[in-house]
Amino acid sequence: MDALFLPIANALGASVDQIKLISCLLIAYPLGSVFVRIPSSQSSLKHAFNILVSSFFFIPVFQLYSGFLQLLGSILGTYLIAANVRGPNMPWIVFTFVMGHLTINHVIRAVYEIPYETIEITGAQMVLTMKLTTFAWNVYDGRRAQEDLDKWQLQKRVTKFPGLLEFLGFSFYFPGVLVGPYLDYASYTSLIDETLFKSVESKKPMRRAVPDGRKRVAYRKLLTGLVFLGLFVVMNPSYNFSTVLTPWFAQQSLLYRIILLQFCGFFERSKYYAIWTMTEGASILTGLGFSGFGPSGESLWEGAANVNIREIEWPSNFKVLLDSWNINTNIWLRECIYKRVTPEGKKPGFRSTLITFVTSAFWHGIAVGYYFTFVLGGFVTYLGRKSRVGFRPLVMSAPGESPSWAKQSYDLLGTIVSILLLNYMAAPFLLLTFANSMEAWSRVGWYGCWIVASGVVFFNVGGSPYLQSLQKKHARAVNAGRSQTPLPHVVAPVEPVVEELKARNRMN
Repeated sequence: MDALFLPIANALGASVDQIKLISCLLIAYPLGSVFVRIPSSQSSLKHAFNILVSSFFFIPVFQLYSGFLQLLGSILGTYLIAANVRGPNMPWIVFTFVMGHLTINHVIRAVYEIPYETIEITGAQMVLTMKLTTFAWNVYDGRRAQEDLDKWQLQKRVTKFPGLLEFLGFSFYFPGVLVGPYLDYASYTSLIDETLFKSVESKKPMRRAVPDGRKRVAYRKLLTGLVFLGLFVVMNPSYNFSTVLTPWFAQQSLLYRIILLQFCGFFERSKYYAIWTMTEGASILTGLGFSGFGPSGESLWEGAANVNIREIEWPSNFKVLLDSWNINTNIWLRECIYKRVTPEGKKPGFRSTLITFVTSAFWHGIAVGYYFTFVLGGFVTYLGRKSRVGFRPLVMSAPGESPSWAKQSYDLLGTIVSILLLNYMAAPFLLLTFANSMEAWSRVGWYGCWIVASGVVFFNVGGSPYLQSLQKKHARAVNAGRSQTPLPHVVAPVEPVVEELKARNRMN
């Protein structure tokens, strides 16, 4: 089958596997329209459709025969563990099983120096790891008392264990099987039986269970993905993180190097924007992602999004940025790692944050660059939380008042710092090696490390108590101002005026 893709790859200067991946994402669009037309009463046919399409991607197209069998082994192993192991350790056993399997393949890829332009099984296995570990926690939550669960756990809990065909269909849901987004089991079953579309009533009469309007949104996502793919193909050869390592880059001024790093970061991200918006569109065509109706009665399809590009490129703070990037992976990390490693009855703290970021690095692979990115990300998240608690109350306006210049300046500074830190952190993620990561950071003056180190020192040598004292003074000043200056719509007390008039009359 490579002969079909080789001429296109040569013409575009891309690898054959990259062309295969884009082709599979495009093929998923018409197949999504076929899938959604299978009646909900034929659920077995829908499961089989997912399995057959995914098998077509892995075997004839990518020729990943052993890789497909490995995925099947992880699926069947998880199925047996979740069905037969009781108690709180079951999800961690599944996590160890599938993450250990994934890590072995990461090591094999590193040992044999398989280039990242080559599609092998670890990409799909990363998506499957999220699915299977989430399923294990959902099954465990289904065996717990409801009063012990939070909102997400109640919504996603599995109380009826699935049959094998249904579980295979869920594991091999074809629009996201190669690069995501992953979906949880409850979302999959609601898609299959079409209860997803009954959760919200339409203001307009509907011809069938699936609301109209999904094609409009899906093909708009496809167009967006193709635009970003074009940006990546045209601009990334000149603007990528490897540019930072060139002698030419070292000859530029420090300010120019820092600015250029921001452009490199954007064009490196464009490939992720392309892939994730394209898979989102294909998922929407199957019916996934329905999130209700707008004010005018139009259907909304926001539930399959894996990236919010606007909030990443112009975030109000680092938390917003982080929540908008690889959204479904963030949900997995939050619900299956962050919350689960926090002792019962306690709030998650820096320990939970750091464990979560290290897990994310471990999930991505064994390259040192991943750990630089995610460990630094843990500290940035910690500082962001400290800054919101410490600085934000000092610049907030009173309820009903427009934002002050201090609040607007705080927001702008948060946006600039978030973007600067994002591109600084992302460089090791793609440069991978220790030497290249250190060289890249040194060539931009270690600015990200300086920002983070300064923040950690400030908040841990008296900064937090100092900001708390400023907040108390600020609150007292605001309260004093409110008590002395009546608002326009408030009538001033008349008693003092009456008493003054009485005193004047007595004097006269």
